[in-house]
Amino acid sequence: MITSVNMTDSAKKLGKNIRKLRLERTLTQGGLSKKVGVDTPYLSNVENGNKNPTLATIEKIAKALGVSIEELMK
Repeated sequence: MITSVNMTDSAKKLGKNIRKLRLERTLTQGGLSKKVGVDTPYLSNVENGNKNPTLATIEKIAKALGVSIEELMK
């Protein structure tokens, strides 16, 4: 069984990876959010581990960053 603590840790890890990859590509949150089709505050919440994006959104983020979903999740 997955606890909310584990889900929170996963969300924080995902957000940290997204931020790292975004910065490596010199993208702003606004620039990435436009590529993904989400608003900037939502992307900020994802990066901070406060929101759990859907799988479809994770796929869009991965595509926009040019990485696999696995790369985002590691």
